Amino acid sequence: MTSPSETENSAGTAPPAKAEKPAETPVTQETAASPTSDATTTAASAPANKPSVHKTDYEKDVVYLYQFTRCPTLPGISPFCLKVETWLRMTQVKYENVDHKLKFKSKKGQLPFVELNGEEIADSDIIIKQLSQYFGKDLDAGLTTEERNISHAFSSMLNNHTGWVSRCWRYRHPGQFLKAAQMDVKRMLNSKLPKGVLQFFFKLAFKSNVQQTIGHGLGRHTTEEILEFGKEDLKNLSQYLGTKQFFFGTEPHLLDCVAFAHLCQFVYVPFGGLLEFMEQECANLLAFVERMKERYWADWDEICKTLELNTHLPKKAPEEEPKKAADESAPAADEKTPAAEDAVKKSEATVEEVKKEEVIKKEVVEEVVTKTITEVKE
Repeated sequence: MTSPSETENSAGTAPPAKAEKPAETPVTQETAASPTSDATTTAASAPANKPSVHKTDYEKDVVYLYQFTRCPTLPGISPFCLKVETWLRMTQVKYENVDHKLKFKSKKGQLPFVELNGEEIADSDIIIKQLSQYFGKDLDAGLTTEERNISHAFSSMLNNHTGWVSRCWRYRHPGQFLKAAQMDVKRMLNSKLPKGVLQFFFKLAFKSNVQQTIGHGLGRHTTEEILEFGKEDLKNLSQYLGTKQFFFGTEPHLLDCVAFAHLCQFVYVPFGGLLEFMEQECANLLAFVERMKERYWADWDEICKTLELNTHLPKKAPEEEPKKAADESAPAADEKTPAAEDAVKKSEATVEEVKKEEVIKKEVVEEVVTKTITEVKE
């Protein structure tokens, strides 16, 4: 079950078929809503439909990920966004982050969501499930039934309980959250409003989310009680990890992906003394986070420094040839085109005419002055 924070309405999403070829054209709103519509309707009589995806010039089998902007302390300020992107890196599925300036949400009102071959998939758990089926990438392949059950139980705890510990603190202390995350609200919201105004409204908006935590249940407790719940979750996770490199041995699985995404929120946006608690009581979790980071996020520091979304993609080579061609077509500084020469000649002629007019005016004025003086003397 996915965290309620990821689901704000109940709009459905049709999964891509596992073994079928992906659609070559984007699914429209009409076909998604009416799969049994009359196939004999002609294109001429049917109204033009707006594509149901934002990325209409998509590349086949490339996952387009929509998430929050980067953060100076970690790549994903949302554990659900970080979970999906980490899964994509673990499975080596080709993906690209879409810089949507926080303008878009899924049909369910969520971030993250992805688009694949013209279809939208929302909710982090559903995204991972459907992409796993489509690309044949099961991170839990090889696990026993018991291990899969344990993975499901811990993942549910992280998504629906541990994650809310962090969320409760952020919603109750938006100012401290901004400071801990070193976030630039002006850049994040891509707004021209003054930074102070944006921070004020950001804090108001975050405060309004407190009601979500109350509806969830965890928000009904005091901050001290909530932090104790967090410590209990961390302790149980730490005890199960023990001295292992990853939760089920020497290779990472889906639980490692989920745990990494949530633990990063405690480590890189510290709050309520929980990082200090981890250092003293759950040091193996910190080592685990570092292990996952080194294995799948070699560009972590670059991301936090540049806040770029796609540092994992190959850098595009500069286009030298078009520039060279443009330079060759442009006249040299000491060369003059016929049009330029004509313009220069006309300009020079105009200057000469102006000079002649000035001389004539001067002569006329001198003549009038001389004549006037003579008349006065007479």
